[in-house]
Amino acid sequence: MSITILQAGVPAPPISAKDQDGKLVTLEEYRGRKVVLYFYPKDDTQGCTKEACAFRDNFPKFNTIGVEVLGVSVDDERKHKKFVEKYNLPFRLVSDSDKSIVEAYGVWGLKKFMGREYMGTSRVTYLIDEQGVIEYVWPKVSPEKHADELLAYLQQKI
Repeated sequence: MSITILQAGVPAPPISAKDQDGKLVTLEEYRGRKVVLYFYPKDDTQGCTKEACAFRDNFPKFNTIGVEVLGVSVDDERKHKKFVEKYNLPFRLVSDSDKSIVEAYGVWGLKKFMGREYMGTSRVTYLIDEQGVIEYVWPKVSPEKHADELLAYLQQKI
Protein backbone atom coordinates (compact mmCIF):
# COMPACT_ATOMS: atom_id res chain seq x y z
CA MET A 1 0.00 0.00 0.00
CA SER A 2 1.72 3.16 -1.18
CA ILE A 3 1.09 6.62 0.17
CA THR A 4 -1.14 8.89 -1.92
CA ILE A 5 -1.53 12.24 -0.20
CA LEU A 6 -4.43 14.57 -0.89
CA GLN A 7 -3.97 17.63 -3.07
CA ALA A 8 -4.71 21.31 -2.49
CA GLY A 9 -8.21 22.39 -3.53
CA VAL A 10 -10.09 19.36 -2.25
CA PRO A 11 -12.30 19.36 0.86
CA ALA A 12 -10.47 18.15 3.95
CA PRO A 13 -11.86 14.80 5.14
CA PRO A 14 -13.78 15.16 8.41
CA ILE A 15 -12.09 14.32 11.68
CA SER A 16 -13.78 12.97 14.78
CA ALA A 17 -11.31 11.62 17.34
CA LYS A 18 -10.08 12.22 20.87
CA ASP A 19 -7.19 14.43 21.91
CA GLN A 20 -4.67 13.90 24.71
CA ASP A 21 -7.30 14.87 27.29
CA GLY A 22 -9.98 12.53 25.93
CA LYS A 23 -11.92 15.46 24.42
CA LEU A 24 -13.51 15.08 21.00
CA VAL A 25 -11.75 16.93 18.17
CA THR A 26 -13.52 17.76 14.90
CA LEU A 27 -12.48 19.99 12.03
CA GLU A 28 -15.96 21.53 12.12
CA GLU A 29 -15.18 23.22 15.43
CA TYR A 30 -12.40 25.16 13.67
CA ARG A 31 -14.53 26.33 10.73
CA GLY A 32 -13.74 29.99 10.08
CA ARG A 33 -10.07 29.56 11.04
CA LYS A 34 -7.09 28.11 9.24
CA VAL A 35 -5.82 24.81 10.64
CA VAL A 36 -2.33 23.36 10.40
CA LEU A 37 -2.96 19.61 10.45
CA TYR A 38 0.40 17.92 10.80
CA PHE A 39 0.88 14.17 10.70
CA TYR A 40 3.84 12.58 12.43
CA PRO A 41 4.97 8.98 13.02
CA LYS A 42 5.34 8.58 16.79
CA ASP A 43 5.30 10.49 20.08
CA ASP A 44 8.58 11.17 21.86
CA THR A 45 10.92 10.10 19.06
CA GLN A 46 13.77 12.29 17.87
CA GLY A 47 12.27 13.83 14.72
CA CYS A 48 8.74 14.03 16.08
CA THR A 49 9.94 15.75 19.25
CA LYS A 50 11.91 18.31 17.22
CA GLU A 51 8.87 19.04 15.08
CA ALA A 52 6.46 19.31 18.04
CA CYS A 53 8.86 21.57 19.97
CA ALA A 54 9.28 23.82 16.92
CA PHE A 55 5.49 24.19 16.76
CA ARG A 56 5.46 24.82 20.54
CA ASP A 57 8.14 27.50 20.30
CA ASN A 58 6.31 29.23 17.44
CA PHE A 59 2.81 28.68 18.84
CA PRO A 60 2.32 32.34 19.90
CA LYS A 61 3.01 33.41 16.30
CA PHE A 62 0.43 30.94 14.94
CA ASN A 63 -2.01 32.15 17.59
CA THR A 64 -1.45 35.82 16.71
CA ILE A 65 -2.40 35.22 13.07
CA GLY A 66 -5.40 33.08 14.06
CA VAL A 67 -4.11 29.69 12.95
CA GLU A 68 -4.82 26.50 14.90
CA VAL A 69 -2.26 23.71 15.15
CA LEU A 70 -3.30 20.06 15.45
CA GLY A 71 -0.88 17.14 15.51
CA VAL A 72 -2.05 13.67 14.48
CA SER A 73 -0.45 10.27 15.03
CA VAL A 74 -1.69 6.74 15.62
CA ASP A 75 -0.48 6.84 19.24
CA ASP A 76 -3.18 6.54 21.90
CA GLU A 77 -4.45 9.31 24.20
CA ARG A 78 -2.23 8.19 27.09
CA LYS A 79 0.96 8.45 25.00
CA HIS A 80 -0.17 11.83 23.67
CA LYS A 81 -0.80 13.06 27.22
CA LYS A 82 2.72 12.04 28.34
CA PHE A 83 4.25 13.70 25.24
CA VAL A 84 2.29 16.94 25.81
CA GLU A 85 3.26 17.07 29.47
CA LYS A 86 6.93 16.18 28.93
CA TYR A 87 7.45 18.94 26.34
CA ASN A 88 4.76 21.42 27.48
CA LEU A 89 2.98 21.37 24.12
CA PRO A 90 0.26 24.06 23.95
CA PHE A 91 -1.75 22.50 21.09
CA ARG A 92 -3.92 19.43 20.76
CA LEU A 93 -2.64 16.04 19.65
CA VAL A 94 -5.24 13.86 17.98
CA SER A 95 -5.21 10.12 18.63
CA ASP A 96 -5.87 8.10 15.49
CA SER A 97 -5.41 4.61 16.91
CA ASP A 98 -7.91 3.12 14.43
CA LYS A 99 -5.93 4.75 11.55
CA SER A 100 -9.07 6.21 9.97
CA ILE A 101 -7.63 9.74 9.75
CA VAL A 102 -4.17 8.79 8.43
CA GLU A 103 -5.85 6.61 5.81
CA ALA A 104 -8.37 9.33 4.83
CA TYR A 105 -5.52 11.83 4.37
CA GLY A 106 -3.37 9.35 2.46
CA VAL A 107 -0.41 9.43 4.85
CA TRP A 108 -0.54 5.78 6.02
CA GLY A 109 1.43 3.34 3.92
CA LEU A 110 4.59 1.40 3.28
CA LYS A 111 7.77 2.98 4.60
CA LYS A 112 11.41 1.93 4.51
CA PHE A 113 14.06 2.47 7.15
CA MET A 114 17.51 0.90 7.23
CA GLY A 115 16.49 -1.74 4.70
CA ARG A 116 13.35 -2.73 6.59
CA GLU A 117 9.83 -2.21 5.23
CA TYR A 118 6.88 -1.51 7.50
CA MET A 119 3.53 0.28 7.57
CA GLY A 120 3.58 3.74 9.12
CA THR A 121 2.62 7.39 9.03
CA SER A 122 4.46 9.76 6.73
CA ARG A 123 5.41 13.21 7.94
CA VAL A 124 3.00 15.36 5.91
CA THR A 125 1.29 18.66 6.75
CA TYR A 126 -1.96 20.06 5.39
CA LEU A 127 -3.05 23.66 5.72
CA ILE A 128 -6.84 23.72 5.80
CA ASP A 129 -8.56 27.00 5.01
CA GLU A 130 -11.46 28.67 6.80
CA GLN A 131 -14.02 26.77 4.67
CA GLY A 132 -12.50 23.34 5.33
CA VAL A 133 -10.67 23.03 2.00
CA ILE A 134 -7.03 21.96 1.76
CA GLU A 135 -5.15 25.14 0.87
CA TYR A 136 -1.59 23.81 0.75
CA VAL A 137 0.27 20.54 1.27
CA TRP A 138 3.80 19.93 2.51
CA PRO A 139 4.50 16.33 1.44
CA LYS A 140 8.06 16.18 2.79
CA VAL A 141 8.85 17.90 6.04
CA SER A 142 12.07 18.78 7.83
CA PRO A 143 11.12 18.46 11.53
CA GLU A 144 13.36 21.29 12.74
CA LYS A 145 12.47 23.84 10.05
CA HIS A 146 8.85 23.06 9.29
CA ALA A 147 7.14 25.46 11.72
CA ASP A 148 9.23 28.34 10.33
CA GLU A 149 8.42 27.25 6.77
CA LEU A 150 4.70 27.25 7.56
CA LEU A 151 4.87 30.67 9.22
CA ALA A 152 6.70 32.11 6.21
CA TYR A 153 3.96 30.78 3.91
CA LEU A 154 1.17 32.10 6.18
CA GLN A 155 2.74 35.54 6.64
CA GLN A 156 3.01 36.09 2.90
CA LYS A 157 -0.75 35.40 2.67
CA ILE A 158 -1.70 38.02 5.28
